[in-house]
Amino acid sequence: VTPGSSHWAFEDSCLQDGNQKLFPCEVCGRCFATDVLERHGPICKKVFNKKRKPFNSLKQRLQGTDIPTVGKSPQPKVQPVRKSNWRQQREDFINTIRSAKQFTLAIKEGRPLPPPPPPTSNPDYIQCPYCMRRFNETAAQRHINFCKNQTSRPVFDPIQMAARLVSRAQIIFGDMSTQVIPTFNLLLYFLL
Repeated sequence: VTPGSSHWAFEDSCLQDGNQKLFPCEVCGRCFATDVLERHGPICKKVFNKKRKPFNSLKQRLQGTDIPTVGKSPQPKVQPVRKSNWRQQREDFINTIRSAKQFTLAIKEGRPLPPPPPPTSNPDYIQCPYCMRRFNETAAQRHINFCKNQTSRPVFDPIQMAARLVSRAQIIFGDMSTQVIPTFNLLLYFLL
């Protein structure tokens, strides 16, 4: 409760306590006798002027345990203020509404459907150099690393795999390879 708030309003007209007249404290507004007010005044000023530290329950819970207390938590990173692209969003919205109206009108009149509106790209998105898809900043960081690893992997090619199998069969079976090769050709036919 702050000094001077409505909570202390009833004590502005301090009632007399027996034979003594009561006077209000300048800081908190409570009423005291003169001799008590002299002692209370400096203490009350000191208490109200002091800023209290917030209580850290985690620190108290961890006291006496082997768990190390973590220092100050890192300050949250200030996000850069992005330029508003409300005009672009408004134009995209209006174009979408117009194309939807044209679509419903074409259905009612039995005309061929109009082509869909061109896709819009968000300028805040980052394009993956490997697959050309677009992502927000955090997803792009994860995806680009993943996509880089995916593109460096060898691609499964059924023709190459069949050729390897045929060459292995020739090495293993030797002269019998003429009997094995037609089977692999049949396998290759079904793979393609």
